[in-house]
Amino acid sequence: MTSTSVKNNLLPPGLVSNLQQVLLSRKVGEGDQSKEPAADSTQPSSSIAPPADADSVDADVDSSKPIVLVTNGDGIDAPGLTCLVEALVSQGLYSVHVCAPQSDKSVSGHSVTLRETVTVNSAEINGAIAYEVSGTPADCVSLALSGALFSWSKPLLVISGINRGSSCGHHKFHSGVVAGAREAMICGVPSLSVSLHWKKDESEESHFKDAVAVCLPLINAAVRDIEKGVFPKNCSLNIEIPTLPLSNKGFKLTKQSTWRSTPNWQAVSTNRYPAGHFMSNQQSLGIQLAQLGRDASAAGAARRLATQKKNVEIESTGAARKTESQRVKKFFRLEFLDKEQNDMDEELDFRAVESGFVSITPLSPSPNIELEIHTAASDWISSALLQQEQ
Repeated sequence: MTSTSVKNNLLPPGLVSNLQQVLLSRKVGEGDQSKEPAADSTQPSSSIAPPADADSVDADVDSSKPIVLVTNGDGIDAPGLTCLVEALVSQGLYSVHVCAPQSDKSVSGHSVTLRETVTVNSAEINGAIAYEVSGTPADCVSLALSGALFSWSKPLLVISGINRGSSCGHHKFHSGVVAGAREAMICGVPSLSVSLHWKKDESEESHFKDAVAVCLPLINAAVRDIEKGVFPKNCSLNIEIPTLPLSNKGFKLTKQSTWRSTPNWQAVSTNRYPAGHFMSNQQSLGIQLAQLGRDASAAGAARRLATQKKNVEIESTGAARKTESQRVKKFFRLEFLDKEQNDMDEELDFRAVESGFVSITPLSPSPNIELEIHTAASDWISSALLQQEQ
C-alpha cells in the first residue's frame, strides 16, 4: 500500500488528517500522481521572479515626476494597456507604475478576493515599474494604494484601460476596467477608465494606438489640473472611444444609459472548457488545489459528524444519498448579444459613441451629488479642450 505524507509542521493537524484521507482515497496511479504536483509546483518559481521589496524596486523612481498608476481589466499582456503605458513612458513626464491582473478579468465587476492568497509577480514593461496580480482590477488598485506593494500609497492619477469593448450603460456594473477606476475614486484618488468600442469585423489591433492618441491629451490635461487643484472632485471619468478612433467627431459629455447587451446562456457539452481553450499550468494547479481543499473540508466535516453521532442509532426512512455518478451535472456558457437600441437621446453614452463621438461620463459614488459633479465635469472638459486648442 502506498503511503502519502503531508508535512504537518506547516499545517494544522486536523487539516493534515483531512488531506491524507482525501489523497489516500484517490484510485488509479495514486503514487505517481501524488508526486507530480510537487514537481509542477516548482515550475513557476523558476520562471517568474517573486516581487522584490517595494523600497528596493522603487529606488530609482524620479520623485520630481508625478506618479501615474495604470491598471486594466483585460490583463497585463493586453494590447490596450501596452500601448497606453508605452505612450505614457515615451512622454517622459510621469513616473509610470503598473499593477494589473495577470489574466483577463474584463467582466469581473467590482469583485475582490477574500480568504484567498493573492499572488504578485514582477512584470517586464520598458520604462515602467510593473506587477501582475492573481486578482481582479479592484484588487490591483486596492493593493497598489495600500502602501504594501509600492513605496508610495497615493499616485496623482489612476488610469484603467484601454479596455477591449464597450463599458457603456449597464455594462459598467460588469466592467472590470470601470471597477479599477471606481476603486481609486472610493480611495480618494482621481481616476479615468478608458474603453475602445470594439467591433468584431471592423476593429484592428492598431486601433489601440489610435485610441491612445485620442485620449492622451485628456490624460495630460487631467494631470495638469489635478496638480492645480481644479480637476472635478469625488468622481471618476469613464471615456468611451468610438470604433474608428481617428475618425471621431470630438468629445461629448454624456450620461450613463440603461443600455446593455442581451445575456445568452447556452448549454454546452460535459467538457467544461470549449475546444481551443487551454489552461495554464498555474490555473490547472489552482483548480486542483481548490478541489482538493473542498474534498478535505468535506472529509473533515463527515468525520466530525460521525464522531458526534457514534453513539446515536438512526433509522433511514429516505433514499440513500446519491453517488457522484448519479448526480445531474450541466454546463453552460454565457455570451452577450448586441441588440438594437431605440433611445435616440444623443446625451447618452452608447448613442454618442455609436454616432462617432468620444463619450465622457462622470461616475459618482453618490447619486445625491450627481448634478453637481456633472456640472463640474462639463466645466472642466470645456476648459481642458480650450487649452488644448490654444
